[in-house]
Amino acid sequence: MTSPAADRPASEIPPLQPPPSSPPAPVARRLPVAVWVALGIVYVVWGSTYLGIRIVVETLPPFLSAGARFVTAGLILAGLVAWRQGPAALKVTPRQLGSAALVGLLLLVGGNGLVVVAETAIPSGLAALLVAVVPAWVVLLKAATGDRPSLGGTAGVLLGLTGLGVLTLPGLSGEVAIGGVVLVVVGALLWAVGSFSAGRIPMPASPFTASVYEMLAGGLAGLGVGLLRGEQHGFDPSAVSGRSWAALAYLVVFGSLVAFTAYAWLIQTAPISLVSTYAYVNPVVAVALGALILNEALTWSIVLGGAIVVAGVCLIVSTERRR
Repeated sequence: MTSPAADRPASEIPPLQPPPSSPPAPVARRLPVAVWVALGIVYVVWGSTYLGIRIVVETLPPFLSAGARFVTAGLILAGLVAWRQGPAALKVTPRQLGSAALVGLLLLVGGNGLVVVAETAIPSGLAALLVAVVPAWVVLLKAATGDRPSLGGTAGVLLGLTGLGVLTLPGLSGEVAIGGVVLVVVGALLWAVGSFSAGRIPMPASPFTASVYEMLAGGLAGLGVGLLRGEQHGFDPSAVSGRSWAALAYLVVFGSLVAFTAYAWLIQTAPISLVSTYAYVNPVVAVALGALILNEALTWSIVLGGAIVVAGVCLIVSTERRR
């Protein structure tokens, strides 16, 4: 999964409203090349994290590797924030710290952690498509709190859940481990709860500062869960493959730092309608990379279910962002 604070659904990010006296914006404005470069990074890097996780867990324990990833990334990001903005930028209130820690636990232990464990048993592309239903869960959570979805949002949720049903067929038929499918579905639901909660509790004002504490809390808890599961028993660092170490380093540097920085810059620079397209591009990238690099099979259920899910997410994003 993506970097914690960066995966907030587009419908949860309030659009910037110009003051009444502002002149109308130009009908057409050419976006700078940097916007397309940053968007490409978010598309490819976040889409490739599922492949990276699949390679990591080939020879590394799931929760211990995930915990180490986020603790390392959190410490590096904290250093960068303190260097660029001064140590005061990391100062938060106790309530903000508690809120960030809670979101980090939901996103990284419940969401990302379960996906990492699941990818020891199911293909990375299938995991990415199951996670892609997160915007549908968020719409349902909003509806449960009195925020009725639009007609398009409702149709998108129905499409997404239909696609989810098709994607679970390989598990029900025994083609893949049903336990892995269930873990990803539960993880995606917890990720949605974390994303939904982040906009409704007192979080740090800076997304970078919030991400530091989310990653540190989630990473430390992930290490604790790994130790409780006994992942350290029989673990031999010398038996870890070079490509698993390389994939872990890739997830730390690119998945948790570079892509998040690009996303945080994009939501301040580019139209949110453009930035939010990552929600349905990432799973397509993940499926393509899994098939090309790991030779993961593209079964009819993955192709059909994936197409339905992506269509549903596209409909949700395109309608909910206008509300």
